[in-house]
Amino acid sequence: MEFNRPRGTRDFLFDEMRERKRVENILRDVFQSYAFQEIKTPMFEELELFTTKSGEEIVDQLYNFKDKSNREITLRPEITAPVARLYLNELTKTAKPIKLYYYGSCFRYERPQKGRFRQFWQFGCELIGARSPDGEAEVLSMCNTSLERLGIKTAEIHINHLGIIRGLFKHFDIDSDTQRELMIIIDKGDKDLLKESLIGEKPLIDNPELNAVLIDLIDMVGNKNIIKNIEDLVGDYEETVDSIDELKDLIKALDSYNLENYKLNLGVARGLDYYTGIVFEVYIPELGAQKQVCGGGTYSLIKIFGGDEVESTGFAFGFDRLMNAIKEPEVLTPYIDAYVLPINEETHFESFTIATKLRNQGVKTEVDLSTRKFKKALKHANKLKVPYVVMVGKRDLDQGSVTLKNMYSGEQEIVSVNVLADTIKKHL
Repeated sequence: MEFNRPRGTRDFLFDEMRERKRVENILRDVFQSYAFQEIKTPMFEELELFTTKSGEEIVDQLYNFKDKSNREITLRPEITAPVARLYLNELTKTAKPIKLYYYGSCFRYERPQKGRFRQFWQFGCELIGARSPDGEAEVLSMCNTSLERLGIKTAEIHINHLGIIRGLFKHFDIDSDTQRELMIIIDKGDKDLLKESLIGEKPLIDNPELNAVLIDLIDMVGNKNIIKNIEDLVGDYEETVDSIDELKDLIKALDSYNLENYKLNLGVARGLDYYTGIVFEVYIPELGAQKQVCGGGTYSLIKIFGGDEVESTGFAFGFDRLMNAIKEPEVLTPYIDAYVLPINEETHFESFTIATKLRNQGVKTEVDLSTRKFKKALKHANKLKVPYVVMVGKRDLDQGSVTLKNMYSGEQEIVSVNVLADTIKKHL
């Protein structure tokens, strides 16, 4: 009988796992340097949590089931909704702003394709209760710093403020269903489809003035200098003024963070009603159709679940796509520091004692467990790319010493067992 892994999933072997762990640790270091703290939520939640957030239509994309108590459960498709649930359960009385981050696997029942799997990982954050351009700028800065630390040099951060387009909708009294439908079209990024929906045979909005403004607006992409063009186009509509001012303040804050790696892109949208402020996406062009590696913005999600009006700014990296963007993985350091090798049977058990002492002093240590002959054991250590082999011989051991071999240079030295760990760590 042959067992294969489930469709849309992957196995990660040693080197790939070490590279993923390296990237994970870089992101942790960056997030913690901004004073974000890690949380963990369950891998499965009540189905209603996600249908409340995204509508019943999301069920077709979920791994959902009834448990033995007949409760409707689903494997989480993302972690933003669980964070909102956690906030309502545990953090409502915590002083704000609350800075948290998470890393975990998510699940969607979709057709697997290149760059898209049924089990995938997200690394993201939430800044809860700090709705302001200053808070948004810090989150954007943390996102950019993460990309820089990972050595991804071609990333493009595209920023919009949804308050501008929502202000236009309010001015022209567009009903909520039409707004939602149009935002979904904008979110797809297909400008031809959008233009067809506005100026085609059956326009979604029967208002030529608004349609013309929207088409011009979503075509606006550029550096911070295009803010003047935005004002010229929509600044006379009173309902957009506050959002344009917030976008100006965000630009000033980003200047303070020395963040220049971004574009204002009025065509970026998140197609859900609870987004209230800035939205942004990160693209890495060489990834082609899967170029978006991050999405985020400012939203009021907690209210949807029955809480107070508490706004959050957050984003999530698609961890797997980040890994694809790192074209040349860093040369991995050996996963062990030393290989303890008894020269003969007389020192067999003493080698275990020495290995234990090294491990207790912070040296990652392998010990020969296969009783190979000496030359074969050295060849095995060389295949492992271990930097040091500790050769345990009877004559040296009687003097309280061992022979330490540098596998890169071939040099050998006699080292006291008492300082062996320090000697290895000094040379690493």
